[in-house]
Amino acid sequence: MSRIHLTALDRSTVSLDADVVDALEARLHGPLLRPGDDGYDDARRLFNGIHDKRPGLIARCSGAADVMDAVDFAREHGVLLSIRGGGHNVAGTSSNEGGLVIDLSGLRGVRVDPAGRVADVGPGATWGDVDRETQRFGLVAPGGVVSTTGVAGLTLGGGLGWARRKFGMSIDSLLSVDLVTAAGEFVHASADENADLFWAVRGGGGNFGVVTNFRFRLHPLGPEIYLAAPMYPAARARELLPLWRDFCEGLDDETSGFAMFQTLPDADVFPPEARNQPVLALPAMYAGDVEEGRRVLQPLREMGTPLADLSGVMPFSQLQQAFDWLFPWGGRYYWKTATIPVLDEAAIDAIAGVGETRSSPRTISAIWQMGGAMSRVAPDATAYGSREAPWLLDCDSFWTDPAEDD
Repeated sequence: MSRIHLTALDRSTVSLDADVVDALEARLHGPLLRPGDDGYDDARRLFNGIHDKRPGLIARCSGAADVMDAVDFAREHGVLLSIRGGGHNVAGTSSNEGGLVIDLSGLRGVRVDPAGRVADVGPGATWGDVDRETQRFGLVAPGGVVSTTGVAGLTLGGGLGWARRKFGMSIDSLLSVDLVTAAGEFVHASADENADLFWAVRGGGGNFGVVTNFRFRLHPLGPEIYLAAPMYPAARARELLPLWRDFCEGLDDETSGFAMFQTLPDADVFPPEARNQPVLALPAMYAGDVEEGRRVLQPLREMGTPLADLSGVMPFSQLQQAFDWLFPWGGRYYWKTATIPVLDEAAIDAIAGVGETRSSPRTISAIWQMGGAMSRVAPDATAYGSREAPWLLDCDSFWTDPAEDD
């Protein structure tokens, strides 16, 4: 009888009779893919092209029952297990070498109850999927800033997006989860049921089970919002960042903004003289009346003469896709973040230095304006921990040539 060799939890090898794997395949309603099968190479690909992992098995689950069977298989045989939602995890932990991957990417359903202002979201959904359904009713679940990001990974880690200062983090609107534990048990977790588990999944990452459904509280926003988006020469950063900091400190919860170093692409949306130029962009969204947003955010547009200015009224769903071009699927990425307690002269000088010496025109570095509603959640209320830092620095490296990885 033939044998199937898989990676164990301790990275040794587990050797199983082929009929043991065949029995798992027979139980699953979704396909179980092995190396060489049709669809295997597509299924193993991740957002971050650095990670070229080859799992021994990929279980493309059709529902919670498939997840339970796959978890049971991994536990009973000591097989290394990874969980893939949207596949957007930059560290590559949603796959592995030689083990089993529970692939939830086909479970992308989003069901909205507009009267109750709640949405049930599948673990394979992206924020673009969520926006498509919720914005039809002028509602939003606070998500990320790139529409291709998976709901599961972002939410379990905390979740920062355009509405963070108005409605908080993604976990602050999470009402409950359905989850398969490591024991293969299907449980519901909320503030009233399995409350300790519900605390853990809100910011503790994907270490506590396999979530098969997220239920979010929805908030009124859109369909149109006002965005200020002036872009100034990057060489003015040390002059402009103190002005931007002081302006942000006087804003209420309706505004969430960034100061972002980037290089503008050669695209028709930008004036010819701005294309391929390094800029300090100061995008900010107003989560309220669009005309009031125009008035409140006007000072951002008057800090000098911008190289480009894309400010205006737009659909919220369009804003959610505005950064997608910066993060194409299959690019090579390395990201780091750090909270900043004080954005003083020394911090501004250091950040401006990073912005000026980016090694790739596709690399960005950004300061996130924090605070607002997200900061008023007690540190021990969720596993995310402290939220007192008023600023966050985000450095996102992007390149395409594997020879440049080091």
